Amino acid sequence: MNRIHHMPFGAALNADGCRFRLWAPSAERVELVLGERTSAQRAPMAAQANGWYQAHVDVRAGTRYRFRVNGELDVPDPASRFQPDDVHGPSEVIDPAAFQWRDEGWRGRPWEEAVVYELHVGSFTRRGDYNGVRERLDHLVDLGVTAIELMPLADFPGRRNWGYDGVLPYAPDSGYGRPEDLKELVQAAHARGLMVLLDVVYNHFGPDGNYLSLYAAPFFTERHHTPWGAAINFDGPDSRTVRDYYIHNALYWLEEYHLDGLRFDAVHAIVDESKPDIVEEIATACAEGPGRERRIHLVLENEHNTARYLARDTDGRPRFHTAQWNDDIHHAWHVLATGERGGYYSDYADDPVRRLGRCLTEGFAYQGDASAYREGAPRGEPSAHLPAAAFVAFLQNHDQIGNRAFGERLSALAPPEAVRALTAMLLLAPSPPMLFMGEEWDTRRPFPFFCDFGPELAKAVTEGRRKEFARFPEFSDPKARERIPDPSSAATFDSAVLDWEVLADANGAPARALAQRRELLALRARLLAPRLHQIQPGGRYRTFNERGLIGEWTFADGARLTLLANVGDAPLPMLERPGVTRIYGTHPFPAAAAPLPPWSVFWFLDTSPIGVGDRPA
Repeated sequence: MNRIHHMPFGAALNADGCRFRLWAPSAERVELVLGERTSAQRAPMAAQANGWYQAHVDVRAGTRYRFRVNGELDVPDPASRFQPDDVHGPSEVIDPAAFQWRDEGWRGRPWEEAVVYELHVGSFTRRGDYNGVRERLDHLVDLGVTAIELMPLADFPGRRNWGYDGVLPYAPDSGYGRPEDLKELVQAAHARGLMVLLDVVYNHFGPDGNYLSLYAAPFFTERHHTPWGAAINFDGPDSRTVRDYYIHNALYWLEEYHLDGLRFDAVHAIVDESKPDIVEEIATACAEGPGRERRIHLVLENEHNTARYLARDTDGRPRFHTAQWNDDIHHAWHVLATGERGGYYSDYADDPVRRLGRCLTEGFAYQGDASAYREGAPRGEPSAHLPAAAFVAFLQNHDQIGNRAFGERLSALAPPEAVRALTAMLLLAPSPPMLFMGEEWDTRRPFPFFCDFGPELAKAVTEGRRKEFARFPEFSDPKARERIPDPSSAATFDSAVLDWEVLADANGAPARALAQRRELLALRARLLAPRLHQIQPGGRYRTFNERGLIGEWTFADGARLTLLANVGDAPLPMLERPGVTRIYGTHPFPAAAAPLPPWSVFWFLDTSPIGVGDRPA
């Protein structure tokens, strides 16, 4: 079967050739340039109302093309489906109907079954492409993963990039393969029962290769500003076309690539005073489009903790977005594991166990509470009424690793017993857990920031990153800052490529860590996933002896899930036995009156009347 998303712009093949359409309200004239530079042919584009230009030409798939603005500047198609020669080169006409899909029976999976695995295509394997990811899908299935989340694919400048410097949101970067290679990856994942999510960036463009301001100035506005400069115009004059550009982009990935969901990067950096705002309008379009036929999951990154985006209807279905990355729970865990208290971690250092308990049972730690890090400003909205499924929990992700000066993993910062205990908490808690690639075997390979800009911009990025860390005491000395990896160096990127070879030693620490993760996720799939749709919002928690934590959740059928943990490096008196049927423990369960061992986690799932004997894990 074929899958095509029809767009009102870009290149669209039909029986008579190809229609080309460009919104260029700041241009005086636009021409279509076909073929390579040495043998290019030009065709006029007819001016239409509201800044549109259109041409219809008898060409076929594979044709290279550009738009020439005002007879001077050749630019790629902002809705290009593929850029074979990078962001400054010509676009390529792609025929979506040429790919034959074989996963027509796939309808997705319930979100309650989600175990998310975030990965960067370029550094996941030595191959650094879609086929390299496809070769490792069976590993992910064996691990217990049910969804892979790809870091952004939108075409970026150079050979390597995290993906957040993309400038052509419809064109998957050619460094990872062709569009059909990505489609093969998606349907190979579906054949194994894996959902595929994609990280998309709708809050800014990268610094190199975005030409929109030269011929479509209304795409941006000076009414609002972001960390990247003038904001994208979502709410001013001419914003309808801008909004449609992003709505169609979301639908394009879900329909033409048959993806199961999207993760929206930093929506707190999107400035839009419209009602509904663009974040809500995209969600509605997805629900009323592909969401009518199959399960679609939309996940937010949102520093503002805007709980209303996660609202459920009377049947418990998401009104807008399925879930949000829960930075709060990461920060609480990180403070406990590492003792770090600088920057935003200062908001969690006062009582990290209490803040962790609130995250586990109510979603956000900050639900309108004053943030000392933000000079007392309130942050967040009440979230205890939302289901656990609305909050994606994680110990690591690309940001929390890569925004460190050296990109260290948690395994390089915290004792192994702490990582083991917190992983047991993460993978059996009700919220959907997320792992960052290599976390399943505690890889110590860093994930530093990397990019591949031209010489002038590369120098500015390197100097800017080192200047950014100058405010930290450990980098006050210029010589210390010189040790920070150069983002533009190929060696920096190479250091991030996963070390799969360490798994060859079946008795090594990586293999033992992998075995623990597999055991935990097998328990989750067998005992928790089938009943998570019944879990009641708003669990309960209580702390004891500074580092002790008890969490409790109830299910509609009366079952009860209980956590007992000591998240510190000293034994704690055990005040009570909170559950009967123990399903997992990081340690042998203490005898009566014996203390809880340091960094110990125990889970109980009681589905029968209290009094039934203990069933050891």
